[in-house]
Amino acid sequence: MRFPRMHRGSLALTAAITALVLTAAGCGGGDDEPAASGTGPEKTTLNVGMLPVGDLAQFQLALDRGFFKAEGLTVKSQMLQGGAEAVPRLRSKNLDISAGAWVPFFMAQESGVVKLHAVAPAFDSGPGTHTILVPKDSPIKTVKDLEGKKIGINVKRNLGSLLIQATLQPKGVKLDDEKNFVPIPFPQMEAALKSKSVDAVQAVEPTSSQMQENLGARVLVDLSAGPTAKFPLAGYVSTEEFAKENPRTVAAFNRAISKAQALLTDKSLAASVIPKYTKITPAAAAAMKYGTYPTTVNAADLKRVSDLMIQYQYLKSPIDVNAFIGSNG
Repeated sequence: MRFPRMHRGSLALTAAITALVLTAAGCGGGDDEPAASGTGPEKTTLNVGMLPVGDLAQFQLALDRGFFKAEGLTVKSQMLQGGAEAVPRLRSKNLDISAGAWVPFFMAQESGVVKLHAVAPAFDSGPGTHTILVPKDSPIKTVKDLEGKKIGINVKRNLGSLLIQATLQPKGVKLDDEKNFVPIPFPQMEAALKSKSVDAVQAVEPTSSQMQENLGARVLVDLSAGPTAKFPLAGYVSTEEFAKENPRTVAAFNRAISKAQALLTDKSLAASVIPKYTKITPAAAAAMKYGTYPTTVNAADLKRVSDLMIQYQYLKSPIDVNAFIGSNG
């Protein structure tokens, strides 16, 4: 079969159209480019702040199960020391979204240094998930013995110190945020307790179970009981600006996390993924204590955090939790 001969002008037009189509197809194809579709996420590659704690098993599970990928997202994690570290990184746009405790996020919100938006839930406390540990041969036998002692916490005037104050003040124990608390990153707490550079540590899972297993450390008090039982501890946030500019991206991230949260009623799943982003063994992960992994950010729960922070003077006025949650409530 012979095809009709094309004139030079037609060939040139065809080549131009082909080049235009190829150029258009290339736009938005890079990982850092916004999605071209009006239905997909505006930003497809996300830098997400993480912590090496059991609270964030949903993030690793969502990665492993392809939940982010199914939503059109590529996520890259950055390991942080604490939620307070996330705030300047979010503000500088070094992070798009970050996990962390609600406490430092609320403190940043009140200060006005940045306006934050709740993106997804992470973790509520359970029996034994947050404890004060002392060496097995420590002379400290009661919480009253902690007065005047050095207690290692992840970050000063943060979630850890709030849990301690809320648990111990009703028992008549007075501790000073500056004098009694020593900042120690979670992975370094075991060495600090072993060397006795501090008298006690405020530990979270999985490091709490690991120190009990490796050092024979004793649980002096459970900080996940009484006023802080089933306490909303952590979640994921972005800046308010990012959420307004990327509503479909935020919604996609929320859906991926919520899918993982729904599966984490099976704690064996959490135990299977936690060793992948922490330094603990599978055996320790299986033996650790677990709280709950909620599937939604609840206004009543966050008001509970705000109220406790006001009671212990971490905030001067209540957080507008409904505005903080926005469409994720």
